[in-house]
Amino acid sequence: MSDMQAVADRFEIEALRAEITDAVMMRDYDRVASLFTPGGAMRWPHIDKEFVGREEIRAGVEWGQGLWEFFVQNVHPGVIRLDGDTAVGRAYIQEFGRMRDGSSHLNYALYHDGYERTSDGWKFSERVYEVRYTDRSPLTGCPPHNVPVAQAPRQQLTPTAAFVDRLGPSRGDRTSPSLPSIE
Repeated sequence: MSDMQAVADRFEIEALRAEITDAVMMRDYDRVASLFTPGGAMRWPHIDKEFVGREEIRAGVEWGQGLWEFFVQNVHPGVIRLDGDTAVGRAYIQEFGRMRDGSSHLNYALYHDGYERTSDGWKFSERVYEVRYTDRSPLTGCPPHNVPVAQAPRQQLTPTAAFVDRLGPSRGDRTSPSLPSIE
């Protein structure tokens, strides 16, 4: 594997990890499921839950999000180890929010990930959630009241044609784009 290919693969895997966080925060369960391979798995051993396959993953994440009154997840990049068309990695997580039963929740955790290159780009083959710290102290804050919720832009978050032209070949094309020199 060339150094440029390794850089591109790491970049695509980071984009995948950002995409799943956005999909969960926006409660876009179809998008969450689409980020996994067809036989992919999401495992939450701390609550003895496992979801295998896109349909189960979609339903499981929707069930989990349904428990929250509000939920915020912050993800921090971790290691990625490439091995051809597969890779493993970790992402570091901080979550907090209030459950619908009124209890509060703050935790620090890891996702242990498996990734697989597919014809549609990198996908999760597995995500295993490991909680390292939990605090159930009541949260002193709350979501703002009577404040309009920001609406998503009418267009999808996709780059413009001019931006894509500057990037070079598409992600399906495995050749490295030539980048302008910085002088």
